[in-house]
Amino acid sequence: MTVGFVPHRPEAALPFEPRPPASPEAVSLLAQARHGLAEAGREHAPAARFVASYLSALRAGAAILVAKGRPHRRAAKPQSTWTLLASAAPEVEQWAEYFAARSATHASAQAGIMRGIDAATADDLRRRAGEFVALAHRVVHGSQGEHGARASCRGPWPRARQRRVAE
Repeated sequence: MTVGFVPHRPEAALPFEPRPPASPEAVSLLAQARHGLAEAGREHAPAARFVASYLSALRAGAAILVAKGRPHRRAAKPQSTWTLLASAAPEVEQWAEYFAARSATHASAQAGIMRGIDAATADDLRRRAGEFVALAHRVVHGSQGEHGARASCRGPWPRARQRRVAE
């Protein structure tokens, strides 16, 4: 037997699939999302906090799209990040629906229309965006924490709401 030779034993195989490193684009988008969340935390105006939080979630969604690959588009018409995300990563479809439902409010806030954006709404979006950015990090980097990435893929709504939706 040669010194340093390790015989191949199937039972000694790795318990996981080796994963290629995350793309630089996805890593950059995640960094931008984290910086946006920090910026949202420094904003005093609820509308500015809402906009910064939404943009952070949007960048995290884009990072997932980069990591998973953009789904094939049938037509050349533009689609939102949230629509693309729901088809490219079905495990985060509820998150995509949650943020898509806030797209009009985001557009209004960017246009200077503050109606419907109070401190509680902005703080809730910031919290949810933080959860989504953390999930995007696990999807992009493939880290399998205690329960893996699936643990937070349940979506942004409390469990009681999810049960009603599933019925």
